[in-house]
Amino acid sequence: MTTTALRWTSADLETLPDDGKRYEIIEGELYVSKSPHYEHQRACSNLTEFLGVWSRKTKLGRAVIAPGVIFADDDDVIPDVAWASYTRRDELLDAQGHFRGAPELVIEVLSFTGSNARRDREAKLKLYSRRGVDEYWIVDWLFKQVDVYRRGDFDLELVATLGAPEFLESPLLPGFSCLVREIFED
Repeated sequence: MTTTALRWTSADLETLPDDGKRYEIIEGELYVSKSPHYEHQRACSNLTEFLGVWSRKTKLGRAVIAPGVIFADDDDVIPDVAWASYTRRDELLDAQGHFRGAPELVIEVLSFTGSNARRDREAKLKLYSRRGVDEYWIVDWLFKQVDVYRRGDFDLELVATLGAPEFLESPLLPGFSCLVREIFED
């Protein structure tokens, strides 16, 4: 006897309650997250602000908090922060305001629970690597550090783990720089 595993789709997300939880699909599997911790949200806000200042100065793109990114019907996620060049944004943005492909930079801030952190470090790393994200930052507010993954020949590869006294910079964002500790400050 053969059993077929249930594969969630973007259409299924429309049937779920609007209850303040975050529902995402990766490779047809449904992931549910509770409302994030204050420190998580502060890191997201600070990163969006730093990227926003740099973006307004360079006029190269825009950072947004929690955009919908629909890579395919069974890969539908909400990263914490994404940055897209204006060119790529205009190519990817659909009428409902979702990206239909990979922004250049995706940022996930780790949540307090181990299962959410594992999803960001494993399932989402694999997804973003497979779907063409150029750079992926995993921000850990508990340990005040940032793992930086950049596209190698085929996949996203870990190029640095930066601590509080170090600067976060990227060849993707010429001239962008912020102290890692500032991501976690009021």
